[in-house]
Amino acid sequence: MLIRTATPEDAEICGQICYDAFYKVGTDHNFPPDVPVASVGVDILRAIFSHPGFYCVVAEQDGRIAGSNCLDERDSIAGVGPITVDPAAQNARIGRELMEAVLHRARSRNFAGVRLVQAAFHNRSLSLYAKLGFVAREPLSVMQGPAIGKHVEGCSVRQAQLSDLEECNRVCRLVHGHQRGGELTDALNRGTATVVERGGRITGYATALAFFAHAVAEANPDLQALISSAASFGGPGILVPTRNAQLFRWCLENGLRVVEPMTLMTMGLYNEPAGVYLPSISY
Repeated sequence: MLIRTATPEDAEICGQICYDAFYKVGTDHNFPPDVPVASVGVDILRAIFSHPGFYCVVAEQDGRIAGSNCLDERDSIAGVGPITVDPAAQNARIGRELMEAVLHRARSRNFAGVRLVQAAFHNRSLSLYAKLGFVAREPLSVMQGPAIGKHVEGCSVRQAQLSDLEECNRVCRLVHGHQRGGELTDALNRGTATVVERGGRITGYATALAFFAHAVAEANPDLQALISSAASFGGPGILVPTRNAQLFRWCLENGLRVVEPMTLMTMGLYNEPAGVYLPSISY
């Protein structure tokens, strides 16, 4: 087996593997696949493989690509994924090798911590990540449904501007003890980020309301306002911390439904959140 750096030219093959892997694990457990069609997998990995803020690797077995993994290096906490292995090449330690490659990279770059989000119904990946040193921190519910479109009293939502970056980073540091400014800057440049204001100041933000996006806020009304403002929820849906019973119940009462359970897992720096948040599929 050879582990090497991924290139954008690998995205076609790796994207197909990404689709095949998520389709198999999802349908084997009676859940919808996180990647709906192969072309979506290709687009996701082409974007990540060509982004300078990600470190990506592929595994070759007997000269053929058998899987890939990525490490989001945009901030002080690194995020793992998507990691996928060709279903035809399972049980050959490929997943472990791909994980160890990105963890070695994270250690060499002195990241304060590494995080990932794992499909809670997939016992094998849960066991692998635990053996590698990850700790299960937060049960998550992927939620999807129609736009809510309700006004939350005292809160106003608007499109975020680059000038909001420091205030958004302040909120993230308040809640998590670290910031995600690199990821947020990308969202600001794409025009997908929003902020919520309450009492004349920024009290939360979202890079988008989607599977590959995160949100952070001081209190549940702020996060509810951000969720309510979304015209739709990208990908399989938003990741709601199930322990936040008030927010989880509010989402259910406003038409969102649970798609699948997931688990946030961490290695290294972790602070119990001092506010409310939605993780992304990375962390």
